[in-house]
Amino acid sequence: MTGAFTTRGGGVSTGPWAGLDLATHVGDDTAAVARNRQLLESRIGAPIAWADQVHGAEAHVVTGPPGDPLRPVARADALVTGSAEVAVGVLVADCVPVLLADPVARVVSALHAGRRGLVSGVVQNAVAAMRDLGADPGRLRAAIGPCVCGACYEVPADMRDDVASTVPAAHAETSWGTPSLDLPAGVAAVLDACGVRDVQRVERCTMSDAQFFSHRLSTRRGEPTGRFAGVIRLTGVSPRS
Repeated sequence: MTGAFTTRGGGVSTGPWAGLDLATHVGDDTAAVARNRQLLESRIGAPIAWADQVHGAEAHVVTGPPGDPLRPVARADALVTGSAEVAVGVLVADCVPVLLADPVARVVSALHAGRRGLVSGVVQNAVAAMRDLGADPGRLRAAIGPCVCGACYEVPADMRDDVASTVPAAHAETSWGTPSLDLPAGVAAVLDACGVRDVQRVERCTMSDAQFFSHRLSTRRGEPTGRFAGVIRLTGVSPRS
């Protein structure tokens, strides 16, 4: 398996999208985004399938490389594949990118867990779609990528309570004592409930680390921003048990 979370570094975009912006929907120059995606594909070693993400819970199974690297393969927030001919990726800029892999069944997934997707069940649906392809939740390896942390993600109290009624682990406070959501903690708790025990987390907050795009931070500044990615693909050959 090969998986990665990108940063802003290494791309050709300029202006507020400067760096490796991978999104076609945020106002960046399409040619620059296409070049950035090519650069990432060369690093990951395979064509990358992307989704039209809608903050939902749909998990889509990808069977092969996309025909157009700029065209989404599905309207979904999780992509799953058992094909070594394609990588799957999700775009984020504060929401939680999650990579999942079963090295025995040889199934991988990339999913985008925002507030609404987490509540709607995108994590559970991704695990279920992988299980349908032969994966065992107890064998899954998970990586929770850079995202806005609970100390920074301020929300209204009623929103926090609404999310926490479904995912209690997401209940949090900011560093200045106001209601917030800890989405990565929520994701970790849902993964545990699904039977996924091997979970690693990248402890980097997109609102406080300038190496990542942050939608919330850029909105405060009144400007657009790009998207970074979580990407994973199958490599090599693993024996089945």
